[in-house]
Amino acid sequence: MDDRHRYDQATADLEPPFAILDLAALRANAADLVRRAKGKPIRVASKSIRSRPVLERILAMDGIRGIMAFTLPEALWLASRGHRDILVAYPTVDREALAELAADPRSCDEITLTVDSAEHLDFIEAAVSSVVARSEIRICLDIDAGFVALGGKFRAGALRSTIREPEQAADLAAEVAKRPGFRLVGLMAYEAQIAGVGDDPPGNAAFARAVRFVQARSARDLIVRRGRIVNAVRQFADLEFVNGGGSGSVERTVREKAITEVAAGSGFFHPRLFDFYRGFTGHPAALFALPVVRRPALDVVTVLGGGYLASGAPGPSRLPQPYLPAGLRFSRDEGAGEVQTPLIGQTAEDLRVGDRVWFRHAKSGELCERFDTLHLIDEYSVVESVPTYRGEGKTFL
Repeated sequence: MDDRHRYDQATADLEPPFAILDLAALRANAADLVRRAKGKPIRVASKSIRSRPVLERILAMDGIRGIMAFTLPEALWLASRGHRDILVAYPTVDREALAELAADPRSCDEITLTVDSAEHLDFIEAAVSSVVARSEIRICLDIDAGFVALGGKFRAGALRSTIREPEQAADLAAEVAKRPGFRLVGLMAYEAQIAGVGDDPPGNAAFARAVRFVQARSARDLIVRRGRIVNAVRQFADLEFVNGGGSGSVERTVREKAITEVAAGSGFFHPRLFDFYRGFTGHPAALFALPVVRRPALDVVTVLGGGYLASGAPGPSRLPQPYLPAGLRFSRDEGAGEVQTPLIGQTAEDLRVGDRVWFRHAKSGELCERFDTLHLIDEYSVVESVPTYRGEGKTFL
C-alpha cells in the first residue's frame, strides 16, 4: 500500500483539516541524524517540534540529549514538566520570566540563557534585581558563525551575534566571570549558511556550485575560528558544552574537535526545505490533510484552507507542497490561500469532492502553530493523538 492510501486508511475517521506524524519516518530520520553525528550527542531544537509528547519520544531515543528552546517562558514550562538540560538559544528580554527563573533554583540548574553582549547581562541583572536569587544563572555565549569575504562586502549566514573573533569572545567571557550571579557554561554558533541551505538546489546548476563553494569555504573558516574562540573562552570558564550546526550540517560540524554536541530539529520531521541536500535523504514525517471542496474545472480542484506559509524571505520556497497525490501545483495567480486553495494538474481529474490532498510544510515546527493535535500513525493506524504546544494552550511567539 502506498503512503497516500495508508494515510487515508489510518485517518478515515478524522475530519480534515488535520495534521499527522508518521512514526516510522520519524524513527528513520532520528536514526540517520544519530548516524551522521558519529557519537556526539544531538540537542533537539524544540522550535522544529512544538509538541511536548513528541519531544519526549525523541529525547527517549539513543543519541539524543538536551533541548534547545526558543524562548525562556517555553523553557520554564518544559522544566516545570520535568525536562532537563534546556538551552534557550536566543537572548531573552522577558522580565517576568527572568525573575521567575532567578527565584527558582531548580530551573536555574536546568536552564541556560544565551547572550552575545554585555548589554544582555545588564538587562538580566536589572530584571532580577528585586529577586532573592538562590542559584547562579547559567550563561551561554552565542558566536557569529556567518561566512564573510571580500573585505566584508560578501556575507552568508544569519545576522545573529555581535561576537565573531576570539578576542571579542574572551572579553565577553571575562565580563561574565567577574559578575556575581552568573556562570558561563556553554558556547554555541549556528552556521545557517550550511545547516539551513541545501547544497543541491533544483533548476540552477551554477547557483548550486556557488552554494557548495561558499559552504566549503565557510566550513574551513569555522574549523579554525571556532576552535580559537573556544580556546579563548576556556581561559575564563570550564565549558560544559560547545554546540554547533543544525540538521543540514551535522556530519560537517561533528568533525570539529571543539564541538561537543550538535543541534538538530527539522531533520526529525524532514520538511520540504530539507529535500535539497546531497549528504542525506530524509523521510517526510509531518504532513497535513486538506479536503477537496470544489472542482472548478476538469484539471482543477479546490481544497479548504492551505495558506500555511513558512517564515523567511518570501518566495515560492516558503509555500507548502501539495504532496499526495503527486502531480498537483498551485495556481500562479492564487498560490496557497487563506480559506481556499485551487490546485491544478492532470491528477486533479481523479479527485472528487470529499477526497484528501496531503501537504508538506516548507519548514518543520511552524506546522504545529496551525494545528492543536498531531495524530501519530504507525503502519496502518493512528496509535495516539497528542497535543501540540497550541493544543496545550501555549503560544510562545
